[in-house]
Formats: sequence, C-alpha cells, structure tokens
Amino acid sequence: MSGREHPGTGQGARILSSDARALYLKAIDQNGRLIRKECTASDEAALNELLGIGLLISDSEDAGILVASDPAQLSAGLSSTWQRQALDLLARAVALPSDLNELAEAFHRPSDSGGSIEYVHGKALINQRLQHAMAVGMGEGLAMQPGGPRPPEMLASSMTRDLATLRQGTAMRTIYNASTRYHQPTRDYVSTLAKEGWMFRTLDEPYARLLIIDRRLAVIPVVDYDVAAFVHDPAVITFMAEEVFERNWSRALEFDGDRAVPQQVVSRLRRTIIDLLLSGTNHRVIARRLGISERTLARHIAEMREEHNVDSLFQLGYILGRTSHEEHD
Repeated sequence: MSGREHPGTGQGARILSSDARALYLKAIDQNGRLIRKECTASDEAALNELLGIGLLISDSEDAGILVASDPAQLSAGLSSTWQRQALDLLARAVALPSDLNELAEAFHRPSDSGGSIEYVHGKALINQRLQHAMAVGMGEGLAMQPGGPRPPEMLASSMTRDLATLRQGTAMRTIYNASTRYHQPTRDYVSTLAKEGWMFRTLDEPYARLLIIDRRLAVIPVVDYDVAAFVHDPAVITFMAEEVFERNWSRALEFDGDRAVPQQVVSRLRRTIIDLLLSGTNHRVIARRLGISERTLARHIAEMREEHNVDSLFQLGYILGRTSHEEHD
C-alpha cells in the first residue's frame, strides 16, 4: 500500500493517509506552521487532505502560511457532523424505494400509444427493462435464442446472475441454435447451469428470438435488435408460449453441455442446409440463419459432396432433391 492510500474500512480504519499524517506532524515540528510555497508537488495530495478535513487552515494574516488546528476540537465537531449526515443518508436510503415507487410504476407501465404492446428503443433501456421484469420474483423464464454462440465474456459476466436466478426457485428453459454445441465456452456455461436445473435444447432450423417471463410478459425484436416489443396481452402471450415456444421445444434436442455432438443434430442441421440450398438461399444467408460461420457451412457442404461422390453443388442439389422426393413418395 502506498503512502497516499487509505487503509480499508472497518475496525481500525484511519481517516488520513500516512502521507497526510506525516505532513501534519511536520507542521507541528515547525511550531504548527507550514509555508505553502515550500511544499513540494509530492505533498499536494496530502496537503489537500489536511485542508479538506480542517487540520490545516490558512493564516488569517498571511494566506501563504498554513496553521495546524487542534485535532481534539476538530474531532468532536466532525464526529457530530458526520453522524448527523450518516443518519440522514440512512433515512433517505430507507425511504427511497417507496419515494420512487410511483415514478417506477409510471416508467414500467405500458405506453398509451402501444396499448398492450410497448415499444422500447435502445439496447441499454431494453436490458434495463428486462432485468427489472426478471428481478420481481420470477417463477418461470422461457427463451428462444437464435444465432450463433454469445461471446465468452458475455457468458462469463451473466453466470453469477443466472445461478442466482435458479437458486431463488425460478424454472428456466432455453432453446439455442445447434451451432452452440460446437462452442466450448457455451458448453461450459450450459453444463454449469444444467447441473443447477436450467434446461437447454438446441434447434437446427431458423426461428425468431423470444423471451417470456411468467407468461405475463413476452419480448420480441422489432425490425432489428435496437427496438423490442414488450407484449402484455395475456392472449397473445399464451399463444406465443404454447404455439411458438412449446412447439419448438418439442422439436428441439436436449443439450447438457456435453462435448459430443449427437449424429441426429448433425443430420438435422445438414437437412436444413439442404432445404435452404434447394430453395436458392445463398451461403451467407444460410450461415446467418443457422448461427454458424460460412467456414463451418462450407465444411458441411464439402462433407456432403464427398459422401454423395459429386463434384458440384448442382449435382449435390440434384441428388439430394431426388432423394427427398423419393422419401416423400
């Protein structure tokens, strides 16, 4: 610890740094006086400490001279003042929730323009509203998270919060894209939460982002992820939960973070790739929809070409299309 650092709080904590104490004692050794211009640049922080607390004051007849105050007298006055301030802050802290309750209700009330659908703009405000909704004794959370794996630092930063959510008794279910099975940070994240009761599944077909909280609030993106619709209508939420989430959940495959990727996942992912290729969708769009990189997509296509012993995508599409037709017959 440097001389300018304050000791930690708690029993035995000191108000002054060691540098400030040394400078005050230096003033005492000089008959209780310091000449300001003789103080060095390294004394500046300590000097400001002493002036701020009142242990040094300017001489009434010469502002260039600083005079030491009596610590005993200063202590009595400051102690009383600080105790009053502490009690005032405590009273304000206790009163704060109820004092702001009316404003909080207005803030979180669906807007008149949106009725039972409230449009929230900006990722920061969207996240703030979500955290508030999830913090109020949430009993169930349903999430559909399309796209590829989230960044490792994002997974790590949310781990503590997500574990706390589970341990307060919340039932959580999340659908990820099948590509997350190939991402080690996501596997580690899923493995940790799955052991605490969070249920994960993966779906290898395109689907939209959806979050449902206690079947009283549903959140979906609007146009892009900078605008979200917060849906409060019970009928719409029930439809989203039963006809959208539950249907996708029933088709998705269980995921507990295990490193091995089930052959069924690979087969279904490739079946989706085939269907999109046959519909004329370009590689970049396919990769984005499935949440995989274009390199991973190219690898799957190359392995399928090798498996069917063809040289071109045209040949692959023809064989796969004929196979698909025969299967439906």
